[in-house]
Amino acid sequence: MTTASDKDRVLIFDTTLRDGEQSPGATMTHNEKLEIAGLLDDMGVDIIEAGFPIASEGDFHAVSEIATNSKNSVICGLARANFADIDRCWEAVKHAAKPRIHTFIGTSPLHRAIPNLTMDEMAQKIHETVSHARNLCDDIQWSPMDATRTEWDYLCRVVEIAIKAGATTINVPDTVGYTAPEESASLIRRLIETVPGADEVIFATHCHNDLGMATANALAAVAGGARQIECTINGLGERAGNTALEEVVMALKVRHDIMPWTTGVDSSKIMHISRRVATVSGFPVQFNKAIVGKNAFAHESGIHQDGMLKNKETFEIMRPEDVGLTGSSLPLGKHSGRAALRDKLKQLGHEVGDNQLRDIFIRFKELADRKKEVYDDDIVALVGATSDAGEDKLQIVSLKVLCGTGGPAEATLEMEIDGKEMIATEHGDGPVDASFKAVRALYPNKAHLQLYQVSAVTEGTDAQATVTVRLEEDGMIVTGQSADTDTVVASARAYVNALNRLAVRRQKTGPGADTREISYKDMH
Repeated sequence: MTTASDKDRVLIFDTTLRDGEQSPGATMTHNEKLEIAGLLDDMGVDIIEAGFPIASEGDFHAVSEIATNSKNSVICGLARANFADIDRCWEAVKHAAKPRIHTFIGTSPLHRAIPNLTMDEMAQKIHETVSHARNLCDDIQWSPMDATRTEWDYLCRVVEIAIKAGATTINVPDTVGYTAPEESASLIRRLIETVPGADEVIFATHCHNDLGMATANALAAVAGGARQIECTINGLGERAGNTALEEVVMALKVRHDIMPWTTGVDSSKIMHISRRVATVSGFPVQFNKAIVGKNAFAHESGIHQDGMLKNKETFEIMRPEDVGLTGSSLPLGKHSGRAALRDKLKQLGHEVGDNQLRDIFIRFKELADRKKEVYDDDIVALVGATSDAGEDKLQIVSLKVLCGTGGPAEATLEMEIDGKEMIATEHGDGPVDASFKAVRALYPNKAHLQLYQVSAVTEGTDAQATVTVRLEEDGMIVTGQSADTDTVVASARAYVNALNRLAVRRQKTGPGADTREISYKDMH
């Protein structure tokens, strides 16, 4: 229920682990989900949508464990409009100190046609399912999917039904990123003014970025009376993504003069979680991405540099420190010890155990021997490269490549597969192609390469290259990532990393168990 003291407070609902993970190839491991949930909880996110419990056993156990471990945040699970989904969701979140069930159904003409329900039949289903959820849990969120393309009179009708059935939060999704800011504000405002009981619930906004207006639409909805924003780290999400958490949080902080609302998010933790989500999801952040992009606080033109030297506020509307960015080089070298490395990792927001520190230290020493300067970003890349390495089914032991203008490239690869070392030599159209063929020779698979992307972690010819590989097999999509000063080595490791993730997906979910393959026909 909204009270007078809540009028200036906007709740942040993070759905990185649910909507974000539904991005093709962004699937995270169990341990990665727990880690990201912990970071979200620690930074002050109000509600964490931890997953879709009925989608798979893996999703159920992840949501359940996140609920058990949560300290501050409300832990929410998603459920379609049927009793089985809702019951499974409650089983997953019920151990949280503050559990929430989020149930939804598509209300626009296009979405009503999928389950082939009339308006009256859908209205009855909403009443029954929201009532059922409320009998299990006191905190119920309800969403009319594709609300921005739903007929006005019908939208008012179903929102009123959901409120009367016990919903405490009404989320208004712009599911396909269709609306514009003026419409977004007007829609929320009119619902609050029109629907009986609207003053007794919190209205939320969930925007997609198909037209590049997700952040603007979310902030406009707040101006219209919404007091909860659904968002994701780095704007991760299906198609063009969701509203970016870092953008709305910093917009409300920087422009508090015209947007007098606050959040409970500790913005100094933004950069760390942004980097971790980029690493575990395999979705690199574009260089010019607002707030968290590599160039967000970079100034190259002479006029800009001159202005920055005289007064940083000339070209910076916020401080790098506000989002947890130090921008400093790592003052460590090949003679530095573990204690110094541990201290630097702590400064960068990484608390690591002794075993992980040992692995990072070994790779740090190797990197320091090859690079003149080792930057903070290099250390972040090392952390991502060493996490979960010991759990891999496939591991590269050694890779040697011959290439040049004289003929086809040759790659000799030694791999350890389930503890057994194997070796193969293959030729290809370039060193990366030859290396990938060598991997397939040792570990035959039907995975189709959807994406191969290379980006430099830092500057210079000795920079680490971060390579992203996306694979698809029988409808399952996974992404692998690795970093190394040798681009070919990074490429092979990224490919093997993706294959390891694919093996985990096969083992835990099996064909057809992915959330994107659950259809409306199961809603009845």
